[in-house]
Amino acid sequence: MELFDLYTAEREKTGRTMVRGEPVPDGYYRLVVHVCIFDPEGRMLIQQRQPFKEGWSDLWDISVGGSAVAGDSSRSAAERETREELGLSINLADTRPTLTIHWDRGFDDYYAVTLAVDPASLRLQYEEVQAARWASREEILQMIDDGRFIPYEKSLIDLLFFRRNHRSAHTRGDWTRGRG
Repeated sequence: MELFDLYTAEREKTGRTMVRGEPVPDGYYRLVVHVCIFDPEGRMLIQQRQPFKEGWSDLWDISVGGSAVAGDSSRSAAERETREELGLSINLADTRPTLTIHWDRGFDDYYAVTLAVDPASLRLQYEEVQAARWASREEILQMIDDGRFIPYEKSLIDLLFFRRNHRSAHTRGDWTRGRG
């Protein structure tokens, strides 16, 4: 039985938990994490879900994703999910989420990291992942169109590729302009 911490709308832990598979109680929220691994050429590592995996079976997905379990922080959940799904150890100690999306029952934290990794060297979690490979932004968008990739909003994929090299909402790093 897997437990998830429950949060307030302000993202504070409430001290309450819920069991995986049960609905999130009204007025509470849960945390989901994603790690987008990019190579130095700017491609994203994508994974193909197992055909027997419940939800989005056999479809391709971004590098890593999963729920934070009770006791996890966002960072520790992202590191754990990466280790479990890909057999890859990453250190996010000095990393904040690149992007957080709020949804009706929770928060999705997206991390972007750049690593030179050979997909053939990964230890894929059999219960979750059947394959992993590098893909360009254009390939992922085409796979969404073809129904081979989880149907994310294409603008999210565009934003993730943009955010891999930009840590603010501005396209220039000149912080002196616009200050009054």
